Amino acid sequence: MKLLRIATRKSPLALWQAEFVAKRLQDINIGLQVELIAMSSEGDKLLDAPLAKFGGKGLFVKELERAIFEGIADIAVHSMKDMPVKVPEGLEIAVVMERGDVRDAFISTEGFLVDTIPANRRIGTSSLRRRAQLLALRPDLKVESVRGGVHTRLSKLDEGQYDALVLAAAGLQRMGFEERITQILEVDEMLPAVGQGALGIECRTDDSCVKNLIGTLHHKLSGQLLTAERAMNAALQGGCQVPIAGHAWLLGETLKLSGMVSSLDGHTALWECQSARLCEAHDLGERVAESLLAQGAGPILKEAFAQGGG
Repeated sequence: MKLLRIATRKSPLALWQAEFVAKRLQDINIGLQVELIAMSSEGDKLLDAPLAKFGGKGLFVKELERAIFEGIADIAVHSMKDMPVKVPEGLEIAVVMERGDVRDAFISTEGFLVDTIPANRRIGTSSLRRRAQLLALRPDLKVESVRGGVHTRLSKLDEGQYDALVLAAAGLQRMGFEERITQILEVDEMLPAVGQGALGIECRTDDSCVKNLIGTLHHKLSGQLLTAERAMNAALQGGCQVPIAGHAWLLGETLKLSGMVSSLDGHTALWECQSARLCEAHDLGERVAESLLAQGAGPILKEAFAQGGG
């Protein structure tokens, strides 16, 4: 294969991710030509309200998937935290690259931490998961929606529209903004989004040539961790309309998975952590979801979905 066409969103972070994949593939396949097909997704265009109100994470990937289906592109590069629980028939996430930082980051222009920032300050985040966990930690803060890419959000912070932001640490690190981070929020302080920190490559299921080409980038352990997290999310019928968090990690030879379901205001949160063998990643995800549902996650999710997406 001499030319590989990569569908990507136009945001600086998405372009960085596509170029990163392109460079990795060209380092392995000498002579490979790569063409980036930059597209504006529906999620990039709808910036006037919380993403959940417009239908959630799928808005960032539909156009890219359509480009693959129509033969305009061979693959698409995604942040796995933006991927819906279901992939369209005929497509698959063939590669999960080695995972980066899974944690969230707190950014304050005045150097405040989550526990030291004064009451009633405005905290910007696009994530209902982050909103719920922030309010659980600090119910006296004003958590408000902020949309746009990393550059846009930081600009809004610098302009004084917000007093602090919470963003994914991996995105800040990839874009060279690590020095803007005031506080890294450890996973026991703020459980990450399912898939956070990982890049995935989507292609047509029947395209064996492309799958062979990109397969060298697959990181088996990261793929198994995401299998557990995404199985939990799928069983909970999750999306960005509801506050669901999930984090899988390897402890010795044991796979562990923590999951959380919360009300939008953070007042009610259900937690579950279970262990399994690495080869049981999918079953582990489903078991954690079943336990959360048995604790009463169903009504919480139903109410959060109605509030978050309505």
